[in-house]
Amino acid sequence: MPESSSPFDDPFADLFGRLPDPKQRETGRGDDTQAPKNATSGEPAPATPPLSRRAAREAATQAPPTSKPAPAAPAPRSALPASPVAATAATPRVDKTPSRTPVATAPVPTADLNDLFMGTRTTHDLGSPPPPRDKRKRRIGGWIALGVVLVILGGIAVGGLWVWNTYEVKIREVMGWTEPKDYAAGEATGEALVTIAAGDTGSPISQTLYDAGVTKTPTAFYDYLISTAQNPPFVPGVFRLQKQMTSEAALAALLNPANKVERSAQLREGLTVQQSLPLLADGTGIPLADFEAAVATPSTYGVSADSLEGWLFPATYSFAPDDTATQIIQTLVDRTVQSLDAAAVPTGDRQRILTIASIIQREARFTQDFYKVSRVIQNRLDPSNQETYGLLQMDSTAQYGYGEMHDGTVSSSAEALADDNPWNTYVHTSLPVGPIANPGDTAIDAAMHPADGPWLYFVTVNLDTGETVFTTNIADHEQAVAQWQAWCTANPDSGC
Repeated sequence: MPESSSPFDDPFADLFGRLPDPKQRETGRGDDTQAPKNATSGEPAPATPPLSRRAAREAATQAPPTSKPAPAAPAPRSALPASPVAATAATPRVDKTPSRTPVATAPVPTADLNDLFMGTRTTHDLGSPPPPRDKRKRRIGGWIALGVVLVILGGIAVGGLWVWNTYEVKIREVMGWTEPKDYAAGEATGEALVTIAAGDTGSPISQTLYDAGVTKTPTAFYDYLISTAQNPPFVPGVFRLQKQMTSEAALAALLNPANKVERSAQLREGLTVQQSLPLLADGTGIPLADFEAAVATPSTYGVSADSLEGWLFPATYSFAPDDTATQIIQTLVDRTVQSLDAAAVPTGDRQRILTIASIIQREARFTQDFYKVSRVIQNRLDPSNQETYGLLQMDSTAQYGYGEMHDGTVSSSAEALADDNPWNTYVHTSLPVGPIANPGDTAIDAAMHPADGPWLYFVTVNLDTGETVFTTNIADHEQAVAQWQAWCTANPDSGC
């Protein structure tokens, strides 16, 4: 019978001694299924305690060579290559040429936990390094992101601008940002000459002050008069004021005789000699009769015409205290010659150009139409235009010849259109006998340099805006005339 076992006997006592030695597995001196035997007796060799890590590494380095090569001792951590590819010196790179595609390398032996415990591999050898980042894709992504941000900001800016332009007035009212109509006290600077014509009231003077840069808005002065219930008597003449004045200060300056510039006058474009002489008399204090006598003989001023009509240039003038009426007229004529020379008008053609320019000045509502009106006149005088040749049919000439220029309307009476006077271009062909008003620089230049175009007719269809329709045939012209008549019907007090 087998001997009874002691209660202290452990059937698993020699179990660890029977386990295969990892060192033997690595060096090929044993296998995983049979323990080594004594060389003489054939009995199993006594179990040996497991080695420490240091002892295992030393034993591995001293083991004799076998059919299976032993792993090399690990290099110091500082000497290990940075990657598995560099650690395998016998594994060359397939292609050393720089390329955007990954370089092919030989497979790297994988490491397991035994390798880590044995010290033949380190954690640096596990896994593969991450692929390098594609900088080109990063740049493209950055530009796309920047573009999106710019589009969003641009949309916000455009939207804000549209809202401001559309609702600026209401936004200012709600936020209390209402723009002041008047300059603040203490902002006045420089000098401005303002002409007050006989009969001017608060409304036209308010516009005049704004045009001269005296007040901030066209209605500031007039609104001030209304709010303060003032209606002072304004004296005609030229007054010396400052720019950027308050309406209150501007009124005080206009009512102060010390600010009136003595012997000065302002003539507007489109005035006749009959309208200009009283303004000269009021501004200079010289009797009107002296001016009427001064213009009676045009040859005195080198003008070979029966009248100085068209030769009294429109501008603002200041005269010396001892200037006579004749000297003042000579100043105005000289200024006209200066404008004619600037437009390169030949000396012998001055009267004709002044005649055309005077018609342009009276017919066109805005300077941008001056050159087109000049072309209409030239086309209608062209012999190749059989439909209109010779007949200008300008209402301003019929009104001037008949004496209707000062009635405040643009329409001509039947009597004026039929009157046989040398200025009526409805009756006589070609140009009128002479100018009908005093043209300015732009009208004189337009008479010399008409625009290119086939127009034969024009009509102002809106007297408030000055909208003018230019046409090339009588049918289209009659439609434009009907449009003007409809506007006059809807606006009976607009000077039709």
